Amino acid sequence: MQAFIDFPESEDAPGRWRARFADPTEVLTAWHPGEVEAVLRRVQAHAEAGRWCLGALAYEAAGAFDASLPTHAPLPGWPLARFAVFDRALPWAETGERHSGSRCTPWSFSMPRELYGRRVERAREAMAAGECYQVNLTGALEAEFSGDVAQWMARMQAAQPGGYLLRLDWGDQQILSASPELFFDWRPQPAGGRLVCRPMKGTAPRHVDPVLDEQARRQLLESAKERAENVMIVDLLRNDLGRIAQPGSVQVPKLFELQALPTVWQMTSTVTARTRPGTGLSAVFGALFPCGSVTGAPKVRAMHWIRELEDGPRGIYCGAIGVLRPGGAATFNVPIRTTTLEATGGKLSWSARYGVGSGVTFCANAQAEWQELAAKARLLELSTQAFDLLETLRLEDGNYWLIEAHLARMARSAAYFGFPWNRAEVWELLQALAQSHPTSTYRVRLTLAPSGRADAQAIAMEPSAEPVLFALARQALDTQAADHEFVVHKTTRRDHYESRLRGESGLFDTLLVNERGELTEFTRGNVALRIAGKWLTPALHCGLLAGTLRADLLARGRIAEAVLLPADLERAEEVAFFNSVRGWLRAQLLVRSK
Repeated sequence: MQAFIDFPESEDAPGRWRARFADPTEVLTAWHPGEVEAVLRRVQAHAEAGRWCLGALAYEAAGAFDASLPTHAPLPGWPLARFAVFDRALPWAETGERHSGSRCTPWSFSMPRELYGRRVERAREAMAAGECYQVNLTGALEAEFSGDVAQWMARMQAAQPGGYLLRLDWGDQQILSASPELFFDWRPQPAGGRLVCRPMKGTAPRHVDPVLDEQARRQLLESAKERAENVMIVDLLRNDLGRIAQPGSVQVPKLFELQALPTVWQMTSTVTARTRPGTGLSAVFGALFPCGSVTGAPKVRAMHWIRELEDGPRGIYCGAIGVLRPGGAATFNVPIRTTTLEATGGKLSWSARYGVGSGVTFCANAQAEWQELAAKARLLELSTQAFDLLETLRLEDGNYWLIEAHLARMARSAAYFGFPWNRAEVWELLQALAQSHPTSTYRVRLTLAPSGRADAQAIAMEPSAEPVLFALARQALDTQAADHEFVVHKTTRRDHYESRLRGESGLFDTLLVNERGELTEFTRGNVALRIAGKWLTPALHCGLLAGTLRADLLARGRIAEAVLLPADLERAEEVAFFNSVRGWLRAQLLVRSK
């Protein structure tokens, strides 16, 4: 049994604290509600005696602290609470290359979109009847994973840096948590301890386009709905803290702060208190658990509706995962962005489960809530799918087209995904390739692995006969869902493109449409339509790759952005396919989508 932790150094200072723990001296487990508080008391005693304790509580442990908090029965085979006790902390070594043969089946959600929508409406009906003000409605994504769990955790760290990351290795059960949310940080003192909670409530998706990203940030910050949702939970936590706080000590020093996570903007607030002398860890959990940000308000009635609307137990998801340091200081996250694994055939085959949810209020819109689930699930695509960054360049007589733009785009993607980037090494690699191919025209395939290793290959290229023929994709691409990162960044993960390619003889490429029926791009290049004498290309917010030739033509005023629909193909005077490898090609629609 092992544990690995990557937490902020403290709540008041920058820096990270990373450690590994192995060979526990004792493992404390609670299988029944009546055993949970005893486990917490023993954990606190071990910490006060100078030992490290790392572990987790399942959401279904709520009844151990208050019998009025309803939940489903626990997940079979998973404890309500488990902590391992260690004598010392060890260095957490890097795992090296972040993917080496791991495989993950497609993730399937526990309820269809239509069923989820009906449950959102049922929650709204309960609120209209005065039952509650907010219900956190969740479901689970499930898949089968084969590979090295340590490498998966390394990819989660890269995809979701910062926050409260922790891996618990319980043998045939594993927990990988990349949670950005602090449940509580408690520093006990004889005269009363300092307690900090930082609930998250209010979410908006991130965008690669800085203008759209800033717009999303501002809309979240100014949203009356999101602010109301956040303050409901702040008030709930203030009330919970009041049960163990010294009179007058509960404060809200920070309200409606925005945190920039890789896939979402998240609204947070900070609530603090001084705990009463003699308060123990069990009392802290008794006052706060489960965190109000994953229940709704009022807590008891919201949990009733959670049990009514959700199909089964949440398990560790929405419970608590954390550490007690020698002396008794305790830091726990709220296990969102958290995967649980159960062995299915040896140490390399696992059944994986990942919970996602959103806070439903009376003003909720089922479609918007569904998109929020998709945004929160993007971490799975970033951490379980092996991919390299990709750029394709035109090398003509020893010279590259738009090389600076290509390197800048790869550098931005490397920063986004957490890949090491050494521009000098990549430049040297490309120049050596150019010197070995001084004549003729080539398509150069430049890749960057998660380790930072770059590779480049040159493939001879012949001119394309014009007009090139294309067809419309039969299936729309949901550009704001799980594939979002792989639409707006160029990588070797291209399933979403390949699956939409039309196979008719003679086709050069397939033109894609988004979930709103707007044109976006070809699978291998951008599109432009000449309408009323002006060349127009789909706007970035339609969901497409920011092509390097596209950016160059926009900067020179040769093309302009617009929202284009399939019907615009019929009134277009001309259509063009273009990218920085093939250049500008006249295009013709061969097969019209039915």
